[in-house]
Amino acid sequence: MRPTAALTPLVALALAASTLTACGGGSGSDPDTVKISFKQSTDNSIKVMDTYLADIKEQFEKAHPGKKVELVPIKAPDSEYYTKLQQMLRSPKTAPDLVYEDTFLINSDITSGYLKPLDPYLAKWPDWDKFIDTAKAAAKGEDGKTYGVPDGTDTRGLWFDKDIFKKAGLPADWQPKTWNDVLTAARAIKRKAPGTIPLNIYTGKPVGEAATMQTFEMLLYGTNDGTADPLYDKSSKKWLAGGQGFKDALSFVETVYKEKLGPDVSDALDPNVMTRVRGEWLPQGKLGIALDGSWLPQDWLSGSGHEWPEWSEKLGLAAMPTQNGQAPGKVSMSGGWTWSIPAKAGNPDLAFEFIKTMQTKANAQKWYVANSGIAVREDVAKDPAYATAQPGTEFFTDLVQSTHYRPAYPAYPKVSVAIQEAMEGVTTGDTSVDEATSAYTDALKDATDNQVAER
Repeated sequence: MRPTAALTPLVALALAASTLTACGGGSGSDPDTVKISFKQSTDNSIKVMDTYLADIKEQFEKAHPGKKVELVPIKAPDSEYYTKLQQMLRSPKTAPDLVYEDTFLINSDITSGYLKPLDPYLAKWPDWDKFIDTAKAAAKGEDGKTYGVPDGTDTRGLWFDKDIFKKAGLPADWQPKTWNDVLTAARAIKRKAPGTIPLNIYTGKPVGEAATMQTFEMLLYGTNDGTADPLYDKSSKKWLAGGQGFKDALSFVETVYKEKLGPDVSDALDPNVMTRVRGEWLPQGKLGIALDGSWLPQDWLSGSGHEWPEWSEKLGLAAMPTQNGQAPGKVSMSGGWTWSIPAKAGNPDLAFEFIKTMQTKANAQKWYVANSGIAVREDVAKDPAYATAQPGTEFFTDLVQSTHYRPAYPAYPKVSVAIQEAMEGVTTGDTSVDEATSAYTDALKDATDNQVAER
């Protein structure tokens, strides 16, 4: 996971030019070839998606004689991936037949007319009835039509290093009850385990949606009782101005970096910090606590390039607590990705046939295990082989009961950027919490055409 970062016009044009060149003649140039575009890891050692799609390609071509699959990877950090993808979707010359869409951005792409509704296909596909309703809703537009088939979901929690905890005098079965418990543990690590990073929380525009969802919303959605959305009021259809909960979430971020409980600010604002967390800081015992996602083990499994078979012995897992321990006591955010067909795709029928191949029960289960995902097919979720496939699966699947989904309406990407800017200001110390909150509310009004409710 994953964000919308602003790019300079010059960079955006350069990206667009490279994308147009890379995509050649577009998806419609050969009626027997289906072009699949996906996000490729920026870490050359990580081939989880590449390996999976190569297997599906082989299955598909065997089952459809005369048809070919062309894989079109986009190797880029999250924010650049979205920019490149949207450039591709604008023209039939560059649009692939199938694209990998983050659910946080899908409504924006739907509104822009980039995606094709899949309802006619789904109505004839019996397996669609096996997908859980919340996952289906994540790919649905405001017009009620469905624009993507989800390939899993995710949850988030606290990963912690048991050896570092032992040095800091913290328990191996740590389960914090409040935000203060998390900060207290980080302070103990700073005192007793020098040379390590006590706590990592993603922040600022360089990491995009990872800052918004994996940090800020994990905090913000834990400031109330879980019964109302703290970002968006569905009844009035208005976004909520920054209130006390917003300030409290920003204060937590400010505290982490002001007290030097997190990584150096320069490292925290590095676009590749997520790769460092998974590939360096956690495996090398340099990080005490990481607020992060259920998918981390995909980088450590056999064949991943960063094999770490003992991770489940070295790391503990804890739910992120609510601010003061109020009900329901823990909080998680969920997102996920979908496979969508561009509106300008040349071979949409063939593209949906590829989706059907990917989403058989066996192939879906293979993917959930390979990328440490949470099942969105009920038949897979009930399969004991899935639940026991790797350590942590049961823990993160149980968090679905306490999870929240972003208000992924068309304005959300701009709202997310406004949150990232507020976080970055308090991380660097350039703005106070009050100033950052006020700036967020002003940016929110611009991003949503003044559809904002004061608290």
